[in-house]
Amino acid sequence: MGTVLGAMRNVRWHELQHAYGSASQVPGVLSRIAWGDAPSSDEALNDLERWIGTPPVFDSTAATVPFLWELAATDTVRDRAGVLDLLATILAAGNPEHPAWTRAAHEAVAEGRGTAARLAGAVPDARRARRTSGTPDTPDSGGPGPSPAQALRTAATRLLAAIDGHTCPVCPAPGRGA
Repeated sequence: MGTVLGAMRNVRWHELQHAYGSASQVPGVLSRIAWGDAPSSDEALNDLERWIGTPPVFDSTAATVPFLWELAATDTVRDRAGVLDLLATILAAGNPEHPAWTRAAHEAVAEGRGTAARLAGAVPDARRARRTSGTPDTPDSGGPGPSPAQALRTAATRLLAAIDGHTCPVCPAPGRGA
């Protein structure tokens, strides 16, 4: 698996659960997000959202989050904005029957705040050049709409706001500690 997602082998996925049973398929799905073609990657991201990101969260959710942050930070991943959106979904989800799972998942998302901040502030050279040349890049101006880089920055900015404003019954309030 190389260095991207290499640590997946250290997780005992077969002992974890997602919405439909054993989480043993999660490594394959993460790999499809990392290296799959567009249809395969999209399907894998949708599968993962159904399995670990929809309310409620599961024990596999917190184990998966660090790998989602790794994918979001990897330039070759096709839908990095979609990965960040999944992280935001996880942050908003919970499991009232298993508050420890909820807290672990939320803390894992919050631990990636630095990555989200870096992605929110990234401005590729092509965008800088368009701004200085006056060439619009919006649907209203007849442009192609947001580029993948802009979609990534937008998703990262939304996720940062969600992390910074996060409150839920099982997570400690900011300033109160754990």
